[in-house]
Amino acid sequence: MKDLIYNSLTESKAVLEQFVSWETAALIDEVATLMAETLGAGGKIISCGNGGSLCDASHFAEELTGRYRNNRRPYPAIAINDAAYITCVGNDYSFEEIFSRQVEALGNPGDVLLAISTSGNSANVVRAAASAKQRGMTVVALTQVGENSLATLADKVLASPAAAYSDRIQEIHIKVIHTLIQAIEIKLGHNETNP
Repeated sequence: MKDLIYNSLTESKAVLEQFVSWETAALIDEVATLMAETLGAGGKIISCGNGGSLCDASHFAEELTGRYRNNRRPYPAIAINDAAYITCVGNDYSFEEIFSRQVEALGNPGDVLLAISTSGNSANVVRAAASAKQRGMTVVALTQVGENSLATLADKVLASPAAAYSDRIQEIHIKVIHTLIQAIEIKLGHNETNP
């Protein structure tokens, strides 16, 4: 068991090391600037994803509306995660529309959609991205490296190295999410020395 644990940690470290570069840091900074400018101008961020990616989308929104590292005003962010809504739309329309209909209802020009899919081909996340583009929103994709439908639609793509299993990709995604939130707080004037 110790070997399994050690190998899992080593593999995770290797994927993170493959991801880390100055180019990646610059891209995350660019996305954080875009999101901070959106929030500063009175816009909002909507996030969505399936399974573990839905948990990541929810975590992103709750950190922005709640508290990450600093006491500050809440930032407008919504994760599409209401079970009653998702089952209603899934039943009445289709599972592929569970995110896009909420984007159509709540998204405005200038808002941002954070669309999370480890494969980049989740039909409901891709459809949400298409709806966001139609509404004049900016789409930020959190996915993996390689050709995929979500990356094709997105304005900005933050891509984990490809991995055999989605857990390695999700580990990169949660690191990106935490880094984005920290950078957004700082860009909006809130940091450890100026809460």
